[in-house]
Amino acid sequence: MSCSGGACAPSGFMFQECISGNFNATDASIDTLVWTSDPGHYTQGTFQVFNSAASAAVVTGTVAGAQPATITADPGFTISSSVQGPTGFTIEAATGTSGTYCITLYKRVLA
Repeated sequence: MSCSGGACAPSGFMFQECISGNFNATDASIDTLVWTSDPGHYTQGTFQVFNSAASAAVVTGTVAGAQPATITADPGFTISSSVQGPTGFTIEAATGTSGTYCITLYKRVLA
């Protein structure tokens, strides 16, 4: 706790949350919402998509939030983007693609 001029306020700290998973569009294309949150819950997020070198097409990740972003990974590449105030992450993958995603989220928490 920090006090200044007689007024005390709890000090805050940054909480980090990591979410990861796989996607595999072997038989049909996918358009999957992999994460969602209410506005204001997270101050920042880093979103990463790895597209396997064996994939037949690009994979697209779409981040919703205060600063929306679209990331596109060619086969064999990893692409990431940091976004302020994220609220959702969707992966679109064509048939014959597979890979992984990783989401790192940050929020300010009062101690």
